[in-house]
Formats: sequence, structure tokens, C-alpha cells
Amino acid sequence: MELEKLTASDFQAMVIAGAERLSENVDLINSLNVFPVPDGDTGTNMNMSFQSGLENLRQSKSEHVGELAQSLAKGLLMGARGNSGVILSQIFRGFSQAIKDKETLSSEDFVAAFVGGVESAYKAVMKPVEGTILTVARESAIRGEKKAAKTEDIIEVMKSIVKGASLSLDKTPDLLPVLKQVGVVDSGGKGLLCIYEGFLAALTGEVIIDHAVEAAKSEHSHAMFEGDNETPLSMEDITYGYCTEIMVRIGQGPTVTKEFDYDEFRNLLNTKGDSLLVVNDDEIVKVHVHTENPGEIMQLGQEFGELIKIKVDNMREQVRGLEAEDQALQADKTVATPVEKKPFAIIAVAAGEGMMELFKSIGVHEVLSGGQTMNPSTEDFIKLIDQVAAENIIILPNNKNIIMAAEQAAQVTDVPTVVIPTTTIPQGISSMLAYNPSQSLEANKEAMTESSQTVISGQITYSIRDTEIDGVSIKKDDYMGLVNGKIILSEANIESSLSNTLEYIINEDMELITIIVGEDGDTELAEKVAEEIEAKYPDVEIEFVQGDQPVYHYILSAE
Repeated sequence: MELEKLTASDFQAMVIAGAERLSENVDLINSLNVFPVPDGDTGTNMNMSFQSGLENLRQSKSEHVGELAQSLAKGLLMGARGNSGVILSQIFRGFSQAIKDKETLSSEDFVAAFVGGVESAYKAVMKPVEGTILTVARESAIRGEKKAAKTEDIIEVMKSIVKGASLSLDKTPDLLPVLKQVGVVDSGGKGLLCIYEGFLAALTGEVIIDHAVEAAKSEHSHAMFEGDNETPLSMEDITYGYCTEIMVRIGQGPTVTKEFDYDEFRNLLNTKGDSLLVVNDDEIVKVHVHTENPGEIMQLGQEFGELIKIKVDNMREQVRGLEAEDQALQADKTVATPVEKKPFAIIAVAAGEGMMELFKSIGVHEVLSGGQTMNPSTEDFIKLIDQVAAENIIILPNNKNIIMAAEQAAQVTDVPTVVIPTTTIPQGISSMLAYNPSQSLEANKEAMTESSQTVISGQITYSIRDTEIDGVSIKKDDYMGLVNGKIILSEANIESSLSNTLEYIINEDMELITIIVGEDGDTELAEKVAEEIEAKYPDVEIEFVQGDQPVYHYILSAE
């Protein structure tokens, strides 16, 4: 089987299969998180980001590969979550730019898209680190280039790209010592490999299906077509009215009359509707098609095996529902009074009711719910920027994995916006001490950034696995003390962990320590530890805030 020209339908099938392969491996990718902190969300972020790209792609009716790639990139950009999601969005931004004028792709065009993705991603990262998703993207594209110089077969080029990504991923621990120390490969690189594997599977018709995943889906995992919004925009968009999906276990059941043949089955289904996608492995075939006769599709599937999943949506009814909702919305609309814009609005990211109230009490205008394991997307920031009605926006991400999405939003929005690179909640609180609404946006950025660096940040959380990092031996379920993002201790007793972490951050210049109690924290225990610390260090004052934050039992701020 050779493929010398990639069409729009080929490209769409690639993206769908890449999304499924990524979705099936979310938990595995999350488990590759380097730190044993319960915040491994690389897989979740990449999956949600790519699903956003797929959803936007599905809204396009174009038969032009370049235009479809642009739709994918736009959806990824808006849905990007976490550093991994932002980098992934930049990879496909460069990918789409390289082929934006191409209706179909040759092998040369195809590999040029991957090379363009690498260039865009490296430019987007201030200090690129090797041994990450960037390395996997670059080395796989290089291998693809070499193959494209020898063949015009796009499938062979994609095989080389996947092989290059796999080999590169295996080498990431040699490039990034912390990966070798913990014994894992790079999680972002693994996510990219999954997408590329899906691309290849779609081109060969051999989509990878994990039957254990099919039997028991995780909350992050979705079957190939589940959850995708395919509601047409209007009745004029509908030729075939029923979005029909079936899954067939090949060769099983009393209705089998034929031996399964992929080409015969697909060609037959192609006469029954449009928007067809057929993927299979040795045991299961999945079908997605828009048709006027869903029962006929099911009967055709039963000729080859037993139906194990069926889903039919009446798209005309969906359009009627949307039209009714729109009419009701229009009827309820009143003449809007122009809103007077405030000079500044500050947006902070935080999780926990108490934490949100804390930020609002110190002058933050809007708090976007998020943090570890809950990274807001670029679009989340943009929507909130539009809602606050301000002439200037200041964003406090308060998490290193949210900064890139915030910065991407600042670039996209028309409202002058700056991002203070706060990586912890205490840094966000400290930066507010320097906010001055009478100063310019840039002056505030400089002052608030400087102020954010004057505080020492600490956290107490639990370990999700046994490991050793920076000489600290860590056991699963231990309570770890982190100071400025570095694990300094790991102990079985939470009281001891809190006490020793406080001891670690106290110095002769320290005057005030704030303990922010999380939803799993114990205020009485913290007060007991604080009394002991204050008795030992009489010049240090300790205050308490009920933050209700998840993941971290206690967040410590020392200044």
C-alpha cells in the first residue's frame, strides 16, 4: 500500500486517530511525571488541548488540507493547557503554517509540515531544554526528512517519523538527568509519540485499539468518536441526517455471513452516506458515518461480526434544538448599557474557596479556578479578559505550568495584557504588595515581578510513588516538604514534615510566616507546630489562612 498524495479526508482521519491514541494513554503519560507530587497532568493537558483542536477541525467543511490544518492549530491554540499543551499547540501552529497553501500534500510537503512544527515550537520556548517533547519533535522530523529524500510514499515517511520519535523518546533520560534519576522517559515526548502513532495507524488502516481500555474507560479516555460535537450549523449543512457510529467484534456472533475485508466494507459504506471513517485492528472495526438509514449500517456490520457498541444521533433534531435555544436567547436579550472600563484588572489563578477569597481581599478583581491538576486553557484566560472590561490586564498564574498559557492569551487578546511569572501562591500574594493603579502597565509588571521574588514559598504534600530526587529518599504516601519548588525532605509523619520544613525556611531576617491550610490540612496540628516554632524563634510571627486548596495540605509563605 502506497500513498503519494495526502487528501483532506486522509488528514482528518489522521487527526481523529491521533486524538484517540493520545486519549487512550492519558493515565500512562500522567504517570511519567518526574516529581512524585500528585500533580502529574501532562497527559490530561495534552489530551484536552488536542481534543480542542479536533473539535475545531470538525467544524470545518473544507476539502483543503492546509485549511484543515489551520483549523486544527486554531483549536489547539485556544484550548492549550499547561506547558505541554502550549508547546503542542505551537508544534501544530508551525505545522499548519508550512502547508497553509496546500490543498493536498506530497511526501515533501508532508515532512515540511513536521519540520515547520519543530521550528515554531523551539521559537516559542525561551530556554529550550533537550530531553523533552522538543527533542522528540525535532529528531523525528529529521528522520522523516531523510526518508522523504528517498521515497514519495507518505506512509513510509510517517513510519520513519514514528520510529524517530520512539528512538528519541528512549534517549530522553540520557539528555535530562532527572528523568534517569527517577527512571522514566519524558511525558510530553510520550504524548507526541502517541499522536504520531495514531497518524500512522490512520494512514495504514491499522488503528491501535487497546481492548482493556475499551472494556473499562478511565475518566480521561474516550472512544474514537465519543464526545465530539458534530452538530451541524444549519439544516442546509445536512445531506444525511443520522450521525451513526458502530463497533463490531469481527467474526463473532450468529449473524456473520462474510469474512471481513476492509476495502470491501469501506467501499460499500461509502455508498451509504458521507463523513465516513472506518478503522480496525484484527479483532474490532469501528465505523462513523452520516447516513439516512442507520439500521442498514448496523445490518452491514452484523454481516462481519457482532455489534458491541451503537450510537445514533438525529442531527436535524439537534439543529432544531439549537435554533430554539437561539430564538429564546434572542427574545430574552435587552438593550445592553455600555460598560465603563476600569483602568486595570488583575486576574489570578487559584484553587479553593478560601484561597479565592484571599486574593480578592488583597485587590485581585477576578480569580480563575485552577492550579495543580487543573490548568486553565488559553481560551479560559481570553474569555475572562473579555468579561472584566478593563483597559489593562495583569495576570498572576501562580503556577509554573500555567505561565505559558497565560502568555499565549496575552499575545492573542487585543487588550494590553502582561503576565507576572509567579510560580507559587505566595509569589502571587507578594506581587500584589507592589501593585499601584497609578503606574503604567509596564511599571507594574516590573515592580510586581520584583516583589514576587522576595518571598520564600513552601508546600507540604504527599508522594504518589517511591523514588529518590536530589538525594532525598521518598516513599509512597510520605509527606514531602518543598521549598521554592525543590523537594527538601520526605517523612512518614505530617507534623514532623511541616515542622522541619518551617525550620528549613526560617533565617535571621525572617519576620512573618503565613500558613495556608488546605482542604486536607489540619488547622489544630498547624497551630501546635506554630507554637513550637514561635517559642524557638520569638522574632517570628506566624499567621493562618484557611485556603481550602487541593493537593497541598499546607502552603507556606515566609518573608
